[in-house]
Amino acid sequence: MKIRRLITSVLLCAGCCAALGQRPVGIAFYDVDRIYDTLPALFYDDADYTPEGRLRWTSERYTRKIRNTAAVIDSMALPLVALWGVENVEVVRDIAAACEGEYSYLHRTLNSLDGMDFALLYYGDLFFPTYDEPGRRYLYIEGELGRDTVGLVLCGDARMARWVVKDLREERPHAKLIVMGRSDFPAPETWGLHDATRRAEQAGRGTVRRGGRWQMRDRILADTALKTSEGDVFARRYLVDQKTGNPFPTYSRGAYRGGYGYSLPVFVYIR
Repeated sequence: MKIRRLITSVLLCAGCCAALGQRPVGIAFYDVDRIYDTLPALFYDDADYTPEGRLRWTSERYTRKIRNTAAVIDSMALPLVALWGVENVEVVRDIAAACEGEYSYLHRTLNSLDGMDFALLYYGDLFFPTYDEPGRRYLYIEGELGRDTVGLVLCGDARMARWVVKDLREERPHAKLIVMGRSDFPAPETWGLHDATRRAEQAGRGTVRRGGRWQMRDRILADTALKTSEGDVFARRYLVDQKTGNPFPTYSRGAYRGGYGYSLPVFVYIR
């Protein structure tokens, strides 16, 4: 009788694990709007973002920016969040530490003129990075996500994204690609990609607001070999300035506002 109960318990646990493995996995891209630390850099000019600089970037303002960014990430509650606009690994570590979720993180220095880098926050029990490649305004991260080998292409330049995807299709054909960031492809289908954010754009949503209109500057293009939901913009009332209708910025025309940033995150679910 005890053995039968033990077998039943094992089967129930296996069923639960299988069900968990089939749950959709959410992935987001978030331009965090320039999170510098307060220390002067040696190899690029970040003088504005120091306590004595034009923007008076103090430790108090830095701490608030970290807290605001972590609050957005916690609100999304997704296991993978790609970030653009972090200065260094210390910034990424501070963001991860401020989040309620227990994120692991991966950061690579891009040696950009403004010091801005990409990073990835992820749950280590769901995503297992196996390879990464930084380049000019992009970061490629490959890893195991369930049964799939997924390649995350994080892009800060729309034109560069096309060259990166072309090379990856030839060099790493086993990886199912997810392109995130500034990646406006004229015809993504020719690259084996589906624009998961197109429907949200057609509905009038976007990540930034210019001239009184929303624009989908940041996109998510998913490999057609993956089953995904339609992507969308993560918009909450607290992220938008109720007077202007624009995202609530950290700075506006050089004046400190203490908001979250000029851009909203985008997300998609892999089924």
